[in-house]
Amino acid sequence: MKAHLDEEERKSGNRKNGKGSKLLKPSAGSIEINTPRDRLGSFEPEMVKKRETIMAQSLEDKIIGLYGLGMSLRDISSHIKETYDTEISAATLSTITDKVIPLVKEWQQRPLESLYCIVWLDAMYYKVKEEGRTQTRCVYNILGINKEGRKDVLGMYVSQSEGANFWLSVITDLKQRGVEDILIACIDNLKGFDEAIRTVYPQTEVQTCVVHQIRNSIKYVASKDQKAFMMDLKPVYRADNESQALSELETLKEKWGKKYPMVISSWENNWPKLSTYFKYPADIRKLIYTTNTIEGYHRQIRKVTKTKGVFTSDMALLKLIYGH
Repeated sequence: MKAHLDEEERKSGNRKNGKGSKLLKPSAGSIEINTPRDRLGSFEPEMVKKRETIMAQSLEDKIIGLYGLGMSLRDISSHIKETYDTEISAATLSTITDKVIPLVKEWQQRPLESLYCIVWLDAMYYKVKEEGRTQTRCVYNILGINKEGRKDVLGMYVSQSEGANFWLSVITDLKQRGVEDILIACIDNLKGFDEAIRTVYPQTEVQTCVVHQIRNSIKYVASKDQKAFMMDLKPVYRADNESQALSELETLKEKWGKKYPMVISSWENNWPKLSTYFKYPADIRKLIYTTNTIEGYHRQIRKVTKTKGVFTSDMALLKLIYGH
């Protein structure tokens, strides 16, 4: 009814006009339902048609489930038509999927545990329409592992840009939701995040993703040298301890420093954040020095978002990610 009584209908004088009741028979038992009516009698219920008294099953949960799998409203409409011989408009489907919004907001504000051993943070980029223009949006996901070893997505945050103020608001949100301490934060050298997390959690160890550092380094190495450079770089991050790693880094510098000074300088300047994992047992180092854990989560999300060119709003983007 909400979708039906649009601006044009209201201009014609159409309004809500109470409700009518009838006995509906689903797959088991029977139930009395109230159907809204309008003054002009032009409203045609879509989920349960006029004079329809038998219905195979409720479609709302199925529609929300299909939406969470990444199907567009048009594809869902076609699927419902083919399966149930029932036509449902895009406006009605949008109204149904909007019922997820309160759940998204409740999930975003839910209390968290007091301690997380490792927290990974990484970003995904999408296109969203805003005031008729296509804008780039960044969805920052925070994934944590608790004392029992269980992983959980702690939060999703949509932002137009990153920066110290944005990251401080994200970390402050975690604090307000009950996170008293984080032992290790693994990041993709995101600008401002290191400073933000140390402001709220000064004792937290920060580990910059070594894999991202390697990828960034190799961009500045000539293709003919990349294989040899990688062979010489591997002993640095796979060393048994930090002392050995620094020795290997010095060897790398002696061989490649004059040819690629920017690359070597990047490793030296970022070393305090790149080397945190050496403080921990070898069994868990790989878990610490890469953001592979959260990147795996992102691969799952992209399976359902890859067919979307541009999202209609920030909430439409969050609805789909949450539904998945």
